[in-house]
Amino acid sequence: MPSTLTFFFLLALACFLLTQSLLKWRHIRHIQAHRAQVPAEFSHRISLASHQKAADYTVDRSRLALVGQLSESVLLLVLTLGGGLALLHDFWATHSSGLSYGLALILSVLGLSALVDLPLTLYKQFVIEARYGFNRMRLGLFFSDLARSTALGLLIGAPLILVVLWLMERMGDDWWLTTWIFWCSFNLLLLFIYPTWIAPLFNKFTPLAEGEMKTRIEDLLQRCGFNAAGLFVMDGSKRSGHGNAYFTGFGRNKRIVFFDTLLERLSPGEIEAVLAHELGHFRKHHVLQRLLLSFAGSLLLLWLLGQLMHYPTFYNALGVPTQSTALALILFFLVIPLFLFPLGPLSSRWSRRHEFEADAYAAEHASASDLVRALVKLYDDNAATLTPDPLHSLFYDSHPPAAQRIAHLQRLENAA
Repeated sequence: MPSTLTFFFLLALACFLLTQSLLKWRHIRHIQAHRAQVPAEFSHRISLASHQKAADYTVDRSRLALVGQLSESVLLLVLTLGGGLALLHDFWATHSSGLSYGLALILSVLGLSALVDLPLTLYKQFVIEARYGFNRMRLGLFFSDLARSTALGLLIGAPLILVVLWLMERMGDDWWLTTWIFWCSFNLLLLFIYPTWIAPLFNKFTPLAEGEMKTRIEDLLQRCGFNAAGLFVMDGSKRSGHGNAYFTGFGRNKRIVFFDTLLERLSPGEIEAVLAHELGHFRKHHVLQRLLLSFAGSLLLLWLLGQLMHYPTFYNALGVPTQSTALALILFFLVIPLFLFPLGPLSSRWSRRHEFEADAYAAEHASASDLVRALVKLYDDNAATLTPDPLHSLFYDSHPPAAQRIAHLQRLENAA
């Protein structure tokens, strides 16, 4: 009965919000309890002032995350049991029909979510990031980025939504399979075109200059048998003081990108070690594994939606008295995170294992001690906490805690 399903929805939401809040408060208390002293293994590398800055930065971000969790939960209740979706449906059903109705309904929900999130994003960027010296973005650039990302989202997202809705309505009971094939194809295409068509809309990418850095990197790529479409430096410093490096692209279109802030802080040997770690992800097929897992998960979710969307109780229990493909799509993806959250520790554990494997690969093809020095600098520069709460880390952290990762690399170095 709808009342029973509604009860389970509210119970899942309460458990989701309570668990997330408890984890964040544990994390905050744990960091504050260890704020007064740098962990022994880092005491000769990181100052007490830097350690306390990282602790305060993490606490501020965690408190903001608590507010974000609450606002998202309130919005979910307003849209479902509060009648928000029903009102949007009534409005758009009188002004449009067919695919245009579905598109307008979905874009309305996405727009409301973005509006609720906007004040928190502004506070994070211009208060918290600025407080700790990381924000380099002006308000004009922020809204320029927002306008470009919104326009790009509409340009790519609107046709995508229309195709998905059309497949849901025209492909019969097996729509979920054809939609999955389309979704996977779209994501592969996006991976391929992102480096050359999308990323340059937001940042400037310049080829890495000739010199010791480039020579070492090219030698590393040759040793590892890795072909890249180019080595690029991104002007990350115009938005943030954080440093990073990453691979982007797919197939022969793979690029290696360094933030300019990263190159300013690390030596050539440390850059080589960081890149060797990233190469480890490719050589150990971590990227492919994650992609395949994502595709398998999307297949399962689409199949599940295909089973639920035909039952009136699915809609009624969530405060929507009307059935439609667009409403089914919205309701499902609003609610499903509540039930996927308990899988978080499994996903995080798998990701942390990949990080250890990539570190081991880096220790084989570069210097483990250089990677240790690079990581310590990155922890320091990015104000990453050295003392996360273990239970919080179990749920949320895709990378091993700093102490575990450094100890692992030192064991590899000593065994070499």
